[in-house]
Amino acid sequence: MGAVLSCLRWPPVDRRTPGNSSAYRGGMTSWVPDACTLPTEERPLRVAEFDTLLSTGVTEMVRVDAGHVRLTLRPERVAEAADLVARESACCSFFAFTLAGTVLDVRVPEAHVGVLDGLVARVS
Repeated sequence: MGAVLSCLRWPPVDRRTPGNSSAYRGGMTSWVPDACTLPTEERPLRVAEFDTLLSTGVTEMVRVDAGHVRLTLRPERVAEAADLVARESACCSFFAFTLAGTVLDVRVPEAHVGVLDGLVARVS
């Protein structure tokens, strides 16, 4: 699997670093990297899917480093996660996902750590 979560609109918290501020559009709900190709009208639905998975399907989260988070999923949510990751990968190319059993690793390049911060914030 290749890319992920880059198309999500994260909370309106400015988590940008000076080096990556040009990669994001401003606004209350427009924290979408310029690289996102997901149609605008589909973004709220995708965010809702991730919110549901992250709030109810994750049993453990480890921030390995600034650009890497490891999520342990509930076994019954692995197929849902695999489908969601595959669809997200189709619209975004700078996130890397590895799903092995119930473990989902998400990696981002340094320029997109702010989006990963948003993902981490959504895990309950």
